[in-house]
Amino acid sequence: MKREAIVTALRKDLEPWDIIVAGGGATGLGAALEAVSRGYRTLLLEQNDFAASTSSKSTKLVHGGVRYLAQGDVSLVREASVERGRLAHNAPHLVRNLSFVIPTFNTWENLKYTIGLKMYDWLAGRLSLGRSVHISRRDTLERLTTLKPEHLVGGVLYHDGQFDDSRLAVNLAQTIADKGGTVLNYMKITSLRKDEGGNISGLTVRDTLNGGPEIFLNTRAVINATGVFADDILEMDNPEAPKSIAASQGVHVVLDSSFLPGHNALMIPATSDGRVLFVVPWHNKVVVGTTDTPVNHISLEPHALEAEINFILRTAGQYLARAPHRSDVLSVWAGLRPLAAAKAEGHKTKEISRSHKIIVAASGLVTIIGGKWTTYRRMAEDVVHQLEKSLRWKQTASVTHAMPVHGAATGMNWDDPWYFYGSDIARLQLLMKDQPDLQEMLSEPFGIRKVQVVWAVREEMARNIADFLARRVRLLFLDAREALRIAPAVAEIMARELGRDRHWIEEQLQTFETLAKGYILT
Repeated sequence: MKREAIVTALRKDLEPWDIIVAGGGATGLGAALEAVSRGYRTLLLEQNDFAASTSSKSTKLVHGGVRYLAQGDVSLVREASVERGRLAHNAPHLVRNLSFVIPTFNTWENLKYTIGLKMYDWLAGRLSLGRSVHISRRDTLERLTTLKPEHLVGGVLYHDGQFDDSRLAVNLAQTIADKGGTVLNYMKITSLRKDEGGNISGLTVRDTLNGGPEIFLNTRAVINATGVFADDILEMDNPEAPKSIAASQGVHVVLDSSFLPGHNALMIPATSDGRVLFVVPWHNKVVVGTTDTPVNHISLEPHALEAEINFILRTAGQYLARAPHRSDVLSVWAGLRPLAAAKAEGHKTKEISRSHKIIVAASGLVTIIGGKWTTYRRMAEDVVHQLEKSLRWKQTASVTHAMPVHGAATGMNWDDPWYFYGSDIARLQLLMKDQPDLQEMLSEPFGIRKVQVVWAVREEMARNIADFLARRVRLLFLDAREALRIAPAVAEIMARELGRDRHWIEEQLQTFETLAKGYILT
């Protein structure tokens, strides 16, 4: 994970890669791990930071998809439920079993949700995280102490998984490196190269961090796993390629834990627009979301619409004893879902399949779109299998079903602000022992110390303030104002580690302030 050394080596490397994966989100990281673990010489390239786009902006759930069951998509729920269990096994330091409560207001709701969630359990089989049960009105209010009691008759308790999305992305990047693969952030693909037969034989990339001449890379195959940006790569291959992505925006707001104390999540199964809303404890705060709004413009940092924010706050206020207001929001973020475009016109995004789709171009370019974090491993297995089949390579077997992710450790204390480091905690503690000044606290409420900044630069390929504050410790997502407060101290430490000057620090702070303002409601 030593970025500068990797880039230097890449400039001199003429040996063809077996597989180059474009995209460092959930899908790309999964595909690269799948490829390298099958013995392929693998390189992953990400134009920004790992999980900088969609993959850091999820609802933080590893779930089978209760609402997909309501839509009748049984096969997707079964696949996701199985993969949820595998991920809980492979990354036990990041995935926890979380209890969800659906409040019910009449006997019919009791019956409907109890039966539906029993089916949910059944589809998960032996990988179920726990049995769904009907609970009394009293038990419901004991688990959700801030729920409005009016007209409540009971609830249904079920289990799903919760995780930290961008932390999983970082750990997957480390796992790829551990297995002998190569990963690089801030490396943008600028063109594809083809041989005389029209088959992809290489590509050109540009280092967007440190500049320098473009780098030409030879490869036997390319997997396009760039999510909402998949069409950019498809158009490089074929300017006439039809659009493959129907992007949908999902918005979340973060509130103080006092709005939903404890370790139980609230699931609202039928909102005013027919979707579901989650109110979920996460890192000692509460995440509320999400929306599902079709968008035409695709960007790395989409912004929440006023209508989306109002919908979330209004819906939460219908169920919580203390209705949240704009002034209560600690952070708000928007992410884009890369849904496979529907062939027929007129589909609403919530009806467009969340399952993944693989496209193989005449040039051999393999593109994977759709899907979600929960099924990232299965998507990776499918795309490498399809690549081997399409390019007529010898078929290999997947070995990732029970493969531990970097940092995997059991028995985590979920109240420890450092839990997500897993087995790496010992190495951070050793670093503090060697350099006692790194013990200094940067943010008392979130337990963030100087050592974490140094660790992120040295071991997790963090190269700017946002890499650290948004995706290595999640502070921008949890409390944007607190992230702004400690940004100067973070910039100073990163500058020392990276050998940057005062001008770099000032540029970083200006860029981060612009970014953070998009996460603050005024």
